[in-house]
Amino acid sequence: MKKVLRCWGAEVLACFGAAVLMCTPAGAQEVTFARDIAPIVFTSCVSCHRSGGPAPFSLTTYDEVRRRATQIAIVTRSRFMPPWKVEPGVGHFVGQDPLSDRQIALIDEWASSGTPQGDAAAQPPLPNLPSGWLLGRPDLVVKPSQPFTLQAQPSDAFRIFAIRLPVTKRTYVRGIEFHPGNARVVHHANIRIDRTPATRLLDDADPLPGYDGLMPRSAEYPDGHFLGWTPGQVAPLVPSDLAWTLEPGSDLVVQLHLQPSGAVEQVLPEIGLFFSDRPPTRTPTILRLGSQSIEIPPGEPRYVIRDDYTLPVDADLLAVQPHAHYRAREIRGSAEFPDGSSRVVMQITDWDFRWQHVYRQVTPIRLPKGTRLTMEYTYDNSAANVRNPQLPPARVYWGQRSHDEMGDLWFQLLATNDRDRQLMSDQIATKMSVEDIAGYETMLRVDPTDAELHDDVALLYMGVGQLAPAVRHFEASVALRPESPAAHFNLGTALAQAGRLDEAVAAFRAALSRRPAYALALNNLGQVLLAQGKTGEALKQLQEAVLLDAANPQALFGLAEVYAAVGSFDLAVETLDRAIKLPMPAALAEQVLARREVYLKRRPR
Repeated sequence: MKKVLRCWGAEVLACFGAAVLMCTPAGAQEVTFARDIAPIVFTSCVSCHRSGGPAPFSLTTYDEVRRRATQIAIVTRSRFMPPWKVEPGVGHFVGQDPLSDRQIALIDEWASSGTPQGDAAAQPPLPNLPSGWLLGRPDLVVKPSQPFTLQAQPSDAFRIFAIRLPVTKRTYVRGIEFHPGNARVVHHANIRIDRTPATRLLDDADPLPGYDGLMPRSAEYPDGHFLGWTPGQVAPLVPSDLAWTLEPGSDLVVQLHLQPSGAVEQVLPEIGLFFSDRPPTRTPTILRLGSQSIEIPPGEPRYVIRDDYTLPVDADLLAVQPHAHYRAREIRGSAEFPDGSSRVVMQITDWDFRWQHVYRQVTPIRLPKGTRLTMEYTYDNSAANVRNPQLPPARVYWGQRSHDEMGDLWFQLLATNDRDRQLMSDQIATKMSVEDIAGYETMLRVDPTDAELHDDVALLYMGVGQLAPAVRHFEASVALRPESPAAHFNLGTALAQAGRLDEAVAAFRAALSRRPAYALALNNLGQVLLAQGKTGEALKQLQEAVLLDAANPQALFGLAEVYAAVGSFDLAVETLDRAIKLPMPAALAEQVLARREVYLKRRPR
């Protein structure tokens, strides 16, 4: 359906009723690959479109580009490629280098005029890119020791891997690049750092590569940094002064969300880490805005969620990361300043799950105290949405599976000083925990028989000091898994914090009846017995806990408390000295040192 119209020394290509300039005025130079097209493709395309790159085909030679010339002209003319989803004019982000109108016209003219090669000697060399990596050559590349085999099963799967990081000294990290290992089935990846052996022990206990379950609470984000992967995402490296610290003995924790393809698939993710040669001088804070109470009726073409947060201190906006699944259509984030002015900091009007990114500001945006950060996401759950994964449309809830929905807008913020950072971080942590609770409660409405979800939301309730709902959810978990020692242990811990000591003792004894050598249960039982004034029995339980796990500083602290309660201050100090030599959270370390000073003064002279 093409015809060529002649007009004053130029040709216009009419295609489906649209006229597009096809060639240059008479006497102008012919557009060739070597002189005109190769510089565009080599600069804007080959970082992905090359052997070992994430794109499905290579564009590194004249023949490779020539064979796809029409396709390249179409996708560049529509600005589908190179992929950059944020609306023009929203901001200036690292890596934001869209094709100019002139470059798009050159590609279109070349494709329409027979794809002439031109003088090959004039063609620029390919850029020197490390094989397979977009951010350069990593300083360290790690992966699980074995691939995981995803079966041809009917439902999504989650798999957690603890990957040993072979660093022998404190190291500073500017960023990571994640390769899914099998993009057909990896929906997204959650990534954390665990400075303890907790995740590794869970991984080692499972006979298959990785394990199916929960991330331990010790698996955390590095302070103030996004870690994770979604399709299309390669987060830019941060400056050295914003790098995060990696301690020796840490594990990289990778949770893969897997979508079965209908065939047996092998999955082996690979992660490159990029180091800095000097320690950071600044620590950012991350804020998540969004809703985890999403419930979209079937057929609803315009479902909107909103959230906001007002800054308690001055801060700079360093980066923004949006995330949603398939039904999101428009994403918008704004900063409303105290003087009444506002600025759009994120806007995507054609959201596509396949193209997600961390958008890092070239120049940070100053946000004075009192600035209100807002987000608004719009979803289309109608049959008219070609990206809707369920046809006919079904009711959709918040959740992590591919057919669920999510709506997060993450902000990376930098406060002026450590005091302001702590104030803002504490506020944000509480806000995000409350929203996480809403998300888990939403998922439990869909499936109240998921014991792990009950455990997760119970821990969140404990984190915000709401002990009654925490106990209720742990009780539900026990009812679903009555033979699980961990379920009874969790219930006992919540009951103890709620002051229901007799019930806590019963729960810990139930855990020990199912696993007699359960050091954590022995420790917590001993602590509760001590609180009840039953020092003799408490001493017995805590001594056994230390025998089973001599590297547990909490158990040693509890044992020291019992020794002090019976007047054995020498033994109490000796026990705390053993604890001091072990790694422990900062809050516990402060308690240990303070209590040691007290007991030193009470020792007989």
